[in-house]
Amino acid sequence: MHGRAGTETDDHALAWPEDIFQTLKRFAVRQVAYVPDAGHAQLITRVQGEPSMRGVSLTTEEEGIALLAGAWLGGQRGVLLMQSSGVGNCVNMLSLTQTCRYPFLTLVTMRGEWGEFNPWQVPMGSATQAVLELCGLKVLRASSADEVRDVVEAAAGQVYNACTPTAVLLSQRLIGAKVFTKADHE
Repeated sequence: MHGRAGTETDDHALAWPEDIFQTLKRFAVRQVAYVPDAGHAQLITRVQGEPSMRGVSLTTEEEGIALLAGAWLGGQRGVLLMQSSGVGNCVNMLSLTQTCRYPFLTLVTMRGEWGEFNPWQVPMGSATQAVLELCGLKVLRASSADEVRDVVEAAAGQVYNACTPTAVLLSQRLIGAKVFTKADHE
């Protein structure tokens, strides 16, 4: 199963997904595209229970880039939730954010950093910020629960007000390192 290691354990540390949810509501986000991810699980659950938002489960991350372009053309704001390993799947599709100049916000839970057990996650986790920047996105990072609200608000402001494609990296230290036990493999 999934565990949390190296993270804060107070109520505020567990409240950051709610901070993101409330920020998305304030910015009138209506479409939330996601590939299911434990790091975004609490936020996805909140979105699914919110009548003003439509959660869209994707089979692969790059679908979300096109979905958000369509949402914008239809008059709605959107956000893409993904894990850092999915960023590599999006490189070609991210050209839409530059070519079509629509508001694009993605929230990326990081892997391959703090306490990572899976060596397959390390290469993309190490390259995520550089890949996004090379694709023309501004990148902001939240490493602690008390900065999530401000970072996501700043990102949403530059996306929806200045049409600046932006990614927020939610550090692995914030979301907690996954820990697998022997029982998980039996």
